[in-house]
Amino acid sequence: MTCQIAIHGALGRMGRAVLSLVLDDERARLVSAIEKEGCAQRGQDIGTLIGRSEKAGVVVTDSLEQALTNAEVVIDFTQPQSTRALASACASRGIPVVIGTTGLDAACERAIDELAAVAPVVIAPNFSVGVHVLLHLAARATELLGPDFDIEIVEMHHRKKVDAPSGTALRLLESVANARGVDPKKNSVFGRNGEVGARTDKQIGVLALRGGDVVGEHTLILAGPGERLEITHRAHSREIFARGVIRAAYWVVGKKPGRYSMADVLDLNR
Repeated sequence: MTCQIAIHGALGRMGRAVLSLVLDDERARLVSAIEKEGCAQRGQDIGTLIGRSEKAGVVVTDSLEQALTNAEVVIDFTQPQSTRALASACASRGIPVVIGTTGLDAACERAIDELAAVAPVVIAPNFSVGVHVLLHLAARATELLGPDFDIEIVEMHHRKKVDAPSGTALRLLESVANARGVDPKKNSVFGRNGEVGARTDKQIGVLALRGGDVVGEHTLILAGPGERLEITHRAHSREIFARGVIRAAYWVVGKKPGRYSMADVLDLNR
């Protein structure tokens, strides 16, 4: 039995990566390729647009009404305002959504809450299976090493990434802060400049680097007296994120309404 998938933001970097895997997956059927209103590619076959030799039989649309008609689940990689519109449209139809959009604002979060009240939603800043194992290990390492070890987080992405720090770095911050029992907002420092003084015991530093075509790197540094532990995840291809997204899409169909994470998808909360 195939899963009928719509992709919102189909021509973006992640949208294209997900599209390629969906089109090659016998368990999936692409039913819609959605782009922003008035896009130049509207009405063109998505297979041709992503460089396939054969047409996919699905054309780009900017109509959510049309795109959601046959969708069992929607995969979203867009901008917060577009995600908000999608969440509202899916809420009225009870359609599950997998959201990878980052930098979500308060209005978008409210729209997602309303969607989660009637349909299951998987939200993650990063869909790599390895990253979520990193988050799991980070929390455990923080607990085991204790307060004598200072925590720093370093992330690097390609030069075109628009938000900083990355959503994954913020999730890593949240994970280690919770493990240490401190407030991530009150105790985080994003970059340092000038005479900032000595770090406090509860402080967690976060540094964002941008350059080149780096897909994504995240390092947790736990620095203690006489020793240092570093845990790093490096993404070499966007395909790893796309594979995680599709795994989440299959998983979320049929689940109860609510917000879910990749930790739920991977059963890391047991």
